[in-house]
Amino acid sequence: MTSDRRGLQPRKQPRQVRAELTRTRILDAAAHVFAEYGYAAGTTNRIAEQARVSIGSLYQYYPNKDAILVELLTRHLDAGMAAAPLDRDELLSEPIEDVMRFYVRSALENHREDPQLLRVMMEQGPRAPELLERLAHHEMRRIATTRKLLRNHPEVRVADVDVAARLVVSTVEMVVHRVMAGPGRIDVAGFEDELVTMLTRYLAGGPDLADGPATTPGG
Repeated sequence: MTSDRRGLQPRKQPRQVRAELTRTRILDAAAHVFAEYGYAAGTTNRIAEQARVSIGSLYQYYPNKDAILVELLTRHLDAGMAAAPLDRDELLSEPIEDVMRFYVRSALENHREDPQLLRVMMEQGPRAPELLERLAHHEMRRIATTRKLLRNHPEVRVADVDVAARLVVSTVEMVVHRVMAGPGRIDVAGFEDELVTMLTRYLAGGPDLADGPATTPGG
């Protein structure tokens, strides 16, 4: 089925409790259907049946299944930001290893619930401009909060905070997704330890910038 990329926005924004519950039921049903059948076979009819609403009621909220998937992905991204806000001042007094563990563990928890749904959201869904814009907006928000943390944390010793912020965000987001949504089982605790160690050594193990740039022998 060809998606209508002219309309990925929800048609109706709920203003009453009942309408909000219906919207949530549709999203939860869609998550179940996409995880079980994949994106191509996850039709709006199946979603409506799973949500116990008429297909007409579903279309009052979402114009197509692409819009539903965008909403699910947005919910996933927002949950990740809410679970690990890195712009809190109290984090500056915590060891950078603990801060990175907080970030990594939150990302792992946000990816743990349904790996198949994650694969559908990130790999099978439409790549419409609206979706790419939301992904880019989320990434820039995360980079901005990480940059602020790295710039002010006393243990961080990197030459370029802007580059470091991008590296940390892209590493956590991409590696965690690939590992959690990938085939096979993994020791999640061991993976967490290794990723935290890698990030901590990168951030805190550089040259002491207060002493000036490092020099090579004979330089």
